[in-house]
Amino acid sequence: VQLQASGGGLVQPGRSLRLSCAASGSIYSIPNMRWYRQAPGKQRELVASITRSGATTYADSVKGRFTISRDNAKNTMYLQLNSLEPEDTAVYYCNVQYYTGNWYARSGPYDIWGQGTLVTVSS
Repeated sequence: VQLQASGGGLVQPGRSLRLSCAASGSIYSIPNMRWYRQAPGKQRELVASITRSGATTYADSVKGRFTISRDNAKNTMYLQLNSLEPEDTAVYYCNVQYYTGNWYARSGPYDIWGQGTLVTVSS
């Protein structure tokens, strides 16, 4: 199983970006999907999470500006970043917990990380 993150880049303050994270491989289900970020010199922090049913949580610093979503048919997660601030500059990582197998014989959960995508907010 692999995670492929994309969508980062350089953007001016106040602008928007959309990050994507696609999971591929032998996957039965993905209960939880999360976005983390790590700014230079800081610890990695949880930005947002979403369950398979669509329940979401957000860090206080991004509430009202970021929106997490997922497409279960595509095993893909998104993070819409609006009203970006210089403090949002970081490498953004996607993380999922998944099961393999089938409905009567599943294995897991397993935990996997994407490679990270850099978001730079600067004028």
